[in-house]
Amino acid sequence: MDRSLRNVLVVSFGFLLLFTAYGGLQSLQSSLYSEEGLGVTALSTLYGGMLLSSMFLPPLLIERLGCKGTIILSMCGYVAFSVGNFFASWYTLIPTSILLGLGAAPLWSAQSTYLTIMGNTHAKKAGKHGKDVVNQYFGIFFLVFQSSGVWGNLISSLVFGQTPSQGSGVLAVLMIAAFLKPIRDVQRESEGEKKSPPFWSTLLSTFKLYRDKRLCLLILLPLYSGLQQGFLSSEYTRSYVTCALGIQFVGYVMICFSATNALCSVLYGKVSQYTGRVVLYVLGTVTHLSCMIALLLWRPGADQLAVFFVFSGLWGVADAVWQTQNNALYGVLFEKSKEAAFANYRLWEALGYVIAFGYSTFLCVRVKLYILLGVLSLTMVAYGLVECVESKNPIRPHAAGQANQAEDEEIETKM
Repeated sequence: MDRSLRNVLVVSFGFLLLFTAYGGLQSLQSSLYSEEGLGVTALSTLYGGMLLSSMFLPPLLIERLGCKGTIILSMCGYVAFSVGNFFASWYTLIPTSILLGLGAAPLWSAQSTYLTIMGNTHAKKAGKHGKDVVNQYFGIFFLVFQSSGVWGNLISSLVFGQTPSQGSGVLAVLMIAAFLKPIRDVQRESEGEKKSPPFWSTLLSTFKLYRDKRLCLLILLPLYSGLQQGFLSSEYTRSYVTCALGIQFVGYVMICFSATNALCSVLYGKVSQYTGRVVLYVLGTVTHLSCMIALLLWRPGADQLAVFFVFSGLWGVADAVWQTQNNALYGVLFEKSKEAAFANYRLWEALGYVIAFGYSTFLCVRVKLYILLGVLSLTMVAYGLVECVESKNPIRPHAAGQANQAEDEEIETKM
C-alpha cells in the first residue's frame, strides 16, 4: 500500500475511534441535558472555545509540534469531554466543553494540513492534479470518519441513557501516537523558508491571510457549514424528532445522516475529478434548499416515521459536499498557507455553530430556516465569484517524472 494512503487511513481510523465516543454525545446534548439548557449551553461553550482557539492556536501548535503532535494533544480534550459526560453537571460539562473547544480547531486544522500535504505529494508521484488527489483523500477520510456517527449513535440508541465509552477515545490517541508518521512540509523549505517564522508572525498568520480577497469571499462556506450542522444536531433532533417521535429515535435518525454522509463523501472524492467541484456544490445547494423549503411546509407527526429519515439522509447527501469539497478547496487554493487557511476555516465554522446554538433558545424554527436559506444563497454567490477568478488560472498536473524521485524528499519522517 502507498505510504501516503496508509497514513491517511491511520488518521481516518484514529478519528473514527475518537468520534465514536464523542459523536453520540454531541447528538444527544440538547435533548438529554435539556434541564435549564445545560446541553445547549455546553455545545455553545464548546464552539465558543473553538472560535477562540481558531484565531491563534492552530498555526502556532502545528509549527511547534507538527501535525502529529497537535493531533495527539488535541484528542486528549475530546477524551476529557467524554469522561465529563459520565458525571454530567454544570461543573463537569462546561469546563470539559471549553477544553474540547480549545483543542478542536488545532485538531481539525492539523488533520486537514496533513491530508493536503499527503495528497499533493502523491500527486507529484503519480503525475496527477493535486486537487484531484486531495479530494480523493478527503473523501476517504470522511467515509471512515462519518461512520463514527453510525457507531456512536447506535450505542446511544440501543442503550439509551448510557453514553459511548471514552475507551475508544484513548485508543484513538494511542493509535495516532504509535502508527502515524510525523511529517514536515518540505515544499516551503525548498522555496527558501528553512527557518521557523517568528512567534508573533505565526500567532497572527490566521489574520494576515485576509489580505487574500479569495479568502474574504470564501468565509461564508465554513460559516454556513457550521450553521447547518448546528441546525441538524440541535433543532432538527429536538424540534422535529424528539417532539414527534421521542428522544429514543434521535440516535437512529442521526445514524441515517451519518451513513449517507459517509457513502457520499467517498463518492464525491472519486467523481470530483470528472465532474469538477462546481457540479458537486450545485448538488449540495439544491439538496439543502429543497430540504429547507420542505421543512417549512411540513407538519411532522408520529405516523410519518420514514419522512424523518428521508430528511436526515438528504441532509447527509448535502453535508458530504460541504465537508469534502470545502476542505479540499481551502487546501488547493491556499497551498502555501495551509495552516492559517484551515485555522480560518475552523474559525468561521465555529462561529456558525456558536450562532446556531446561541439563537437556539429564543428564535423559532421557522426563522432559523429562513436564516439558513439566506446565508446559503449569499454563500453560493460568493463562491461563484471565486470560481470565476480561479477559472482564469488553471492548475496543471504535476509531471509524473518528478515524482518518484522524491516522495521521501517532499515528506520526511522524523523518527
